[in-house]
Amino acid sequence: MSKFPYLRQDFGASLVVFLVALPLCVGVAVASGVPAELGLVTGIVGGIVAGLMPGSSLQVSGPAAGLTVLVFEAVRQFGLPALGVIVLAAGLLQLAMGALKLGRWFRAISVSVVEGMLAGIGLVIIAGQLYAAAGLKAPASGLGKITGLPGAFVDAMGSTAALASLALGAGTIAVMVLWKRLPKKVQVVPGALAAVVLATLATVAFSLPVANVEVKGLLDAVQPPGLDAFGQLADVAILGTILAFTLIASAESLFSAAAVDRMHDGPRTEYDKELMAQGAGNTVCGLLGALPMTAVIVRSSANLQAGAKTKASRVLHGVWLLLFAALLPGALALIPLPALAGILVHAGWKLIPFREIVSLWRAHRGEALILVVTAVAIVVVNMFEGVLIGLALSVAKTAWEASHIKLEVIDKGAGPVQAYLSGNATFLRLPKILDNLESLPQDRPVELHLTGLHHLDHACRTALENWAARHSATGTEPVKMTVPEPEKVTSGTS
Repeated sequence: MSKFPYLRQDFGASLVVFLVALPLCVGVAVASGVPAELGLVTGIVGGIVAGLMPGSSLQVSGPAAGLTVLVFEAVRQFGLPALGVIVLAAGLLQLAMGALKLGRWFRAISVSVVEGMLAGIGLVIIAGQLYAAAGLKAPASGLGKITGLPGAFVDAMGSTAALASLALGAGTIAVMVLWKRLPKKVQVVPGALAAVVLATLATVAFSLPVANVEVKGLLDAVQPPGLDAFGQLADVAILGTILAFTLIASAESLFSAAAVDRMHDGPRTEYDKELMAQGAGNTVCGLLGALPMTAVIVRSSANLQAGAKTKASRVLHGVWLLLFAALLPGALALIPLPALAGILVHAGWKLIPFREIVSLWRAHRGEALILVVTAVAIVVVNMFEGVLIGLALSVAKTAWEASHIKLEVIDKGAGPVQAYLSGNATFLRLPKILDNLESLPQDRPVELHLTGLHHLDHACRTALENWAARHSATGTEPVKMTVPEPEKVTSGTS
């Protein structure tokens, strides 16, 4: 026992995480358009493979709701056999990035972009799963899912089966929301599991006309990618999808790690090692033709709240998932699909950072705008391009703020007018600088002092020299420019 001083705490925590992970693994797989067993495979790999590796000791990995939209699109566009190749390539890329120590750079990604990404994914998941809750087929695009909801609601109202299905999904959400208000002793059983069990019992007891999870069996569901699938790597579109999987899975995992670090006093996350752990897990998932994995904050926080002390809890949770998949696969066939849709609607809602949007709007409206634009772009365009739009906006905002400049004019009524420029003179602020300088009197001597500048780019320097040459009226002394010494200001080309 001295070798494993925390075995009792880790054993108990692993059972809690297993019960939290089980319905989520199945739900994410079904929502992604792949066999339910593949979600369990990814959960097993996340627990046993990624769990054994160094990085973030208390963080738990598995299939994530955050990648559901991307996986569904990839399977629809390239087919299920190609999924393994995409996940395998993403895993190898993550391993390479970890080896090159690029993990820490993911912390430089704007939080607004990541939260906008999660909000956009959340909206698409909610819209898509509302169709699934009613037993209807959802439109392909994110925007189509949202705009088609009123029509789908009307269709559902005319069908007894759709209404029964919707009621079951709504009941599942209600159980999950109300479960948190029950006594702590009851909450030992995770809300998602309780909701699925109750929905399953209700379906059997009342013989409800709803669809259940289709079960293939673990060995039949696991299909390693063949040579044909590897041939698809020549397609540029699939390379873009691989890049999207890599960036989004890595960002989500490392942001989750940062959040987990704030929840405990144990060892901090080693970002490069964690990225390699995620890469190793995704490489194995790819070889098995399973879903991609990321670190998942829901499972990780459940692990911490259950009293986990070491990585043993996450490894054991993977073992329990493996035993369930091997010994009780038939139990999955009893689960009604509307219940899983309800779980994912609830998960999608939690991805939308309502509080953060409000606090950002009060303190940093530019960041709030980036968050909202990223979310809307993901819904309207697609996942990858939406994130790129958010990143581009974030870079543009940073560049704009970095080019802050101040012009102070001192005019004593007699003698030369003195103008002092300070800050960063870049081409982004050039129109404003020139507008202010051109308003200076042309029939008085002007002294322009640039010694307060930290940065003067080539475009600004040239424009200021041109302004100085032409500003003064005939018969007035030309503008005198005091330029800083080269070593005291950085110059750049624009």
